[in-house]
Amino acid sequence: MSHPTDESCIFCKIVAGQIPCFKLFEDEATIAFMDINPVNPGHALAVAKGHWPTIDVIPPEILAVVAKTAQRVAKAAMTALGPSGVNLLQSNGVGAGQSVPHLHVHILPRYPGDKVRLNWTYTPGDKVEIEAICARLKAAL
Repeated sequence: MSHPTDESCIFCKIVAGQIPCFKLFEDEATIAFMDINPVNPGHALAVAKGHWPTIDVIPPEILAVVAKTAQRVAKAAMTALGPSGVNLLQSNGVGAGQSVPHLHVHILPRYPGDKVRLNWTYTPGDKVEIEAICARLKAAL
């Protein structure tokens, strides 16, 4: 299967075998490997083999396979490591904290007292504003 690539992309280099990784799983469209800058023990990545930077440009059928790979790795982490929880995190763009512009999902095992901060405080929103934004989003679907 041929995938679009970017020769300057570190994940494309990992997919091509030009940079080593601690590989967990691989299929035709995805690869999963350990993050070498782990937030917690067991931090892994599920990566599309093709170079699609963000969720808005990846083909939906490839995104589905990335999600399936992320689920497989999350299940393995839950079984093998026994964390108290697992976060799946997928960021798009610098403003969202995406450091490698190649679609990937972080699988983050969570442990009591790990000090990882992904949660936010629940604050009721303005329902008029929520309704207006809902209408704008529906128009863009």
